Amino acid sequence: MLATISGVVIGMVLGLIGGGGSIFAVPLLIYVVRVPSVHVAIGTSAMAVAVNAAFNLTLHAHEGTVKWRCASLFAATGIVGAWVGSSLGKALGGQELLGLFGALMIVIGGLMLRRPTHAARPDVHLDADSVAYLGPRLVSLGLLTGGVSGFFGIGGGFLIVPSLMLATDMPMIAAIGSSLVAVTAFGVTTAVNYTTSGLVNWPIAMLFVAGGMLGGVAGTKLSVKWSTRRRALSVLFSVVVMVVGTYMVLRSIHDIRG
Repeated sequence: MLATISGVVIGMVLGLIGGGGSIFAVPLLIYVVRVPSVHVAIGTSAMAVAVNAAFNLTLHAHEGTVKWRCASLFAATGIVGAWVGSSLGKALGGQELLGLFGALMIVIGGLMLRRPTHAARPDVHLDADSVAYLGPRLVSLGLLTGGVSGFFGIGGGFLIVPSLMLATDMPMIAAIGSSLVAVTAFGVTTAVNYTTSGLVNWPIAMLFVAGGMLGGVAGTKLSVKWSTRRRALSVLFSVVVMVVGTYMVLRSIHDIRG
């Protein structure tokens, strides 16, 4: 029951804000579902988030909010970073990795409070004329975001959405839909890497997926309906992310010292 409910929460946030649900998957698995191993929690969350993101991607594609060419180039290069990052993450101790994960949440929550400083370009697209300008930005940010995503076992949507906006100036609603291409790709890459080491709990992952599909339908519909309120949602969510991240850092320090 706890795994399914956690999946609903993750799926709803994935649909509403993009890859946001993935940042909560590991804390939910550890503190709510009580998965004893940090590495198993990361591997399991990566698999569940990847499947949920793929499901939400179909919903956003139906709404026409996916910039496929930009998203595909970003994701394709980021897969390399995700594989390298996930290999490094497996080699790090569980509590140390959890503490760094919490610190990442605090940083990301703070970055979400910043207002965009550029004008959106709803018509932006990758073609022969724009590839020289957009290509290097998508490739470099894709590699970096993929590496961080793989290292921490998250879909990386919190990083992907602003990275896509920075690289292309696409509007946020398009970045949210497009981010799910990379969230899916990075999650699958990380999950496969962890599966080779036996670090995925498949029954829990499937419960996460089932709950995530239910939450994803509601989240995607709300994403379109509340598009004008997205700033307020981002501020509220960033505060929650920083609070949870602070708890994880303090808990990790306590466990390491204990």
